[in-house]
Amino acid sequence: MPLRTPDQYFASLKDGRRVYYRGARVPDVTAHPVIGLATRHAAVDYEMAENAQHRDLAVVDDTSRYFVPPRTADDLLARSRLIETATRLGGTLVVLIKEIGTDALFGLSIVAQQIDAKLGTSYGKRVRAFHRNCAENDLALAVAQTDVKGDRALGPSEQAAKGNPDAYVRIVERRPDGIIVRGAKAHTSVSTNANELIVLPTRAMSEADVDYAVAFAIPIDTPGVTLIASPHGGSEKNPFEHPISSRHKMMETLTIFEDVFVPNERVFLAGEWQAAAPLALTFVEFHRFTAVSYKLPLLDALVGTAFLLAELNGVDRAGHVRDKLSWLIAYAEGLRALTHMAAHRCGFHESALGGRIAVPDPLTVNVAKLHFATNYHAAVARVQDIAGGLLVTGPAKEDFDVAALSDHLRRYLGGKLGADTDARLRALNLASDLTASDFGGYQEVLAVHAEGSIEAEKLTILRNYNHAAAKDFARRLADTGSG
Repeated sequence: MPLRTPDQYFASLKDGRRVYYRGARVPDVTAHPVIGLATRHAAVDYEMAENAQHRDLAVVDDTSRYFVPPRTADDLLARSRLIETATRLGGTLVVLIKEIGTDALFGLSIVAQQIDAKLGTSYGKRVRAFHRNCAENDLALAVAQTDVKGDRALGPSEQAAKGNPDAYVRIVERRPDGIIVRGAKAHTSVSTNANELIVLPTRAMSEADVDYAVAFAIPIDTPGVTLIASPHGGSEKNPFEHPISSRHKMMETLTIFEDVFVPNERVFLAGEWQAAAPLALTFVEFHRFTAVSYKLPLLDALVGTAFLLAELNGVDRAGHVRDKLSWLIAYAEGLRALTHMAAHRCGFHESALGGRIAVPDPLTVNVAKLHFATNYHAAVARVQDIAGGLLVTGPAKEDFDVAALSDHLRRYLGGKLGADTDARLRALNLASDLTASDFGGYQEVLAVHAEGSIEAEKLTILRNYNHAAAKDFARRLADTGSG
């Protein structure tokens, strides 16, 4: 089938899915004032395929590049470039309707191959068929991984003692033709405007957790699935005061499974508890590579905004400002270099999709993600320092509609001599949207929690670093002998 147009994508979402926003059932997500904005933002991925400027990057042999398994470091670099370009077109906000789903598909294809070889299962065939369906129909995908967890000191099967056996999504019935699942997943991105939902385990499991070791895919409109959409950032905005968030939005949901039936051909893990951790980790290494790729336009925007406001405020020659600007450049370019190096240092795994898949180097990916996450708030502080207090005390768009007020505003808020007042205020509003609005707060929380916690990144770095070689080198330098 040919690639879908944006209009075909919009039409595919009118399927009676069960979505709630602020307590009200949403009859049509494409027409909703908030979710509709997120839907139009997500269409960037479909628009790129129709745009001659981006088609060679977005499409490979009449298939969205996202669905094409990366076989080489160059393939990973092209994927990273596609993610970065789509996010740039999305105003620094990742599109994610194909990125995250294919991260999951690639992870599933590797782990399914391993499970089949060890246990004689046939998950690889199912993953391959589902991947083909998604690619041929150019589908939009969401991934539900993070369980609500209940008492976080307890494992999945231990939650029942606290009266909440559904704190992790679990199998409640096994039937000849499929499974019945129950539970909830939190932080499910783009689910309101996706076609398919891929469900993955969020952690390692023990043998006692056999019913919780489950992975599957279902259409969003499957009976028993309810999406409760987060209202964060959903207030009405105008392009003058909010140049990014008035045009771009991504939805997250609490995703509830009320005795949902999943047919066998869409079940990719059903009790093989030993595979839960490898599947969670393999997915997240692909997804953290996606993450550091889509963070690049956001950091470029912070750098560019800081330079622009330093000039418009007349402080671009001040020593402390130049110091902040050089730090911001090093931060952004350091992330870019690490992202590219993660592709160059890739490894290879056999896949159910045929042949080997190139996997971004876990050590470098997690160093990149840690570099981004632990420095983001410091970057925001530098931009805010250069910008000044007008970030949160500036005038409203409506003030310029009153002639007497507009004259005062243009006279007193001009900044550097000869600078255009409107340009300065628009730059300030860009900085405000990036760093001091609900959108800015959203990005700050994502820096800490999205794609895995900071502590998870540190643990992965420790696990993947060659400790033995480092210690051996130190012993040789110290002449301590072996041991």
